[in-house]
Amino acid sequence: MKIGELAEHTGCSIDTIRYYEKAGLLSAAPRSASNYRHYSAMHVDELRFIRNCRALDMTHEEIRTLQASRAAPEQSCASVNDLIDEHLEHIAQRIALLQHLQSDLSTLRQHCQNAGRSGDCAILQELAEEALPCGEEHRAGPGKH
Repeated sequence: MKIGELAEHTGCSIDTIRYYEKAGLLSAAPRSASNYRHYSAMHVDELRFIRNCRALDMTHEEIRTLQASRAAPEQSCASVNDLIDEHLEHIAQRIALLQHLQSDLSTLRQHCQNAGRSGDCAILQELAEEALPCGEEHRAGPGKH
């Protein structure tokens, strides 16, 4: 199948398929005599695997690690469990950071209860006066997943 057909089968855009190929996550497709890439059912399977991993917010490196484990079905899956445990910890850290951000924004929102002139807005005044952190602790956190 051509790239458009692969996109239809998987719900993935052509640009994304090319990106995953370039990133080395999706196996390179052989070329036909007319120089078109020819994708197989294996590519559909690989792309679904990649998309499911990305839906779980996994990094390319994590996906590569899982792909390597998948390619070695006789090996122990302990490394897969370890990877998922580590990913869960990153997610927990990000949730904690987002809850802190939500609290900060809620506190800021309480400064202005009535919509009036922006020149009188207590939120804008607070943002101009308050020495808020440079955003470091509100970013994605370790690993920046």
